Amino acid sequence: MQLLVFVSRLFFGVVFILSGFVKSIDPLGTTYKLQDFFTAFRLEWLFPAALPFAVFLSSLEFLVGFAFLLGLKPRIIAPVGFIMMVIFTPATLYIALTDPVPHCGCFGDAIILTNWETFYKNILLLAAAAVVFFNREKIRLFSSHATDGYRALFAGVFIVSLSLYCLTYLPLMDFRPWKIGNDVSAYISAEQGPSPEVDLVFKNRKTGAVKKYPADDYPWDDPEWTDVWEYEARIQEAGEFRRTESPIENFIIVDASGEDITEPIINRSGYQYLVVAYDLHTTNQSAFYDRVNPLAENAMEHGYPFLVFTASSYETIDAFRERQNAAYPFYQSDERALKTIIRSNPGLVLLKDGVVMGKWPQRRIPSSLFEK
Repeated sequence: MQLLVFVSRLFFGVVFILSGFVKSIDPLGTTYKLQDFFTAFRLEWLFPAALPFAVFLSSLEFLVGFAFLLGLKPRIIAPVGFIMMVIFTPATLYIALTDPVPHCGCFGDAIILTNWETFYKNILLLAAAAVVFFNREKIRLFSSHATDGYRALFAGVFIVSLSLYCLTYLPLMDFRPWKIGNDVSAYISAEQGPSPEVDLVFKNRKTGAVKKYPADDYPWDDPEWTDVWEYEARIQEAGEFRRTESPIENFIIVDASGEDITEPIINRSGYQYLVVAYDLHTTNQSAFYDRVNPLAENAMEHGYPFLVFTASSYETIDAFRERQNAAYPFYQSDERALKTIIRSNPGLVLLKDGVVMGKWPQRRIPSSLFEK
């Protein structure tokens, strides 16, 4: 029984530490996943609570896993871990049955599990938690109870500080396709084939209604129409023309006319600067004025392309450009795809021949990268 309790603690502790850690280094990614769940269950009113809950949940998982592994305060931690699994296990069963989101994000972007794989994992964790809970008096400690509080405090301060640091800047470890060193041009390439039938989806900002138009036939030049409707998505007939399967899916850059210009931009040779500002309404305006604009001047002096990607409407883009006196071009893309590129609004990505050479959050965007 002692061996079974030890193995259960080891398994439960390692899994919870890993789960809490990978979510803590990407608190915005955890926030976006929680918002996916809120949307699926029509709980959009909980959006403001998503970020603090993401930090709390990841910190709690890490702390409970740390305590399980070291045997800290077993009379308190063993019931906490068991109760958590009693709640998580039926919840993940319901998610596996209904499939509201593709995966639960329990290990962030580091390890992607299907909803059913997550449920099976939780069955094992529930069993391990039960073994520890019902045999908590048999737990052998690595140290005396006198230091338990200090160890738990250290773990809690460490994991919360880590989350706040990664939230302020960027994740210390990047598990997404746009990490530094990746050749994204190899991930975003189109197979040759017949020209597809493409439709563009627009959303009415006032009513929320959604309408579909052929890509080559919609009233893009009607100012009254553009005041009300904003680009939402692009639909392409399956089978005729598709992008190669890759870690970067559904990433499309469109210009003001709705034309897909992803390939020429991503496959452009040499250096190019990509500023990602998925929402111009919430982006840091001073970051543009103090850092992005001087950097754009520096880039253009050296002949390097300088582009901004956003999910905002072109009406918003025009107003923003006028306010910022921005001479560089803006293009539209999907908000989810832009949030995947960099966890900052705005954030800077430097590409060279399609390879990610560097990434900077809004607070660290340099005023220049190349000397005159």
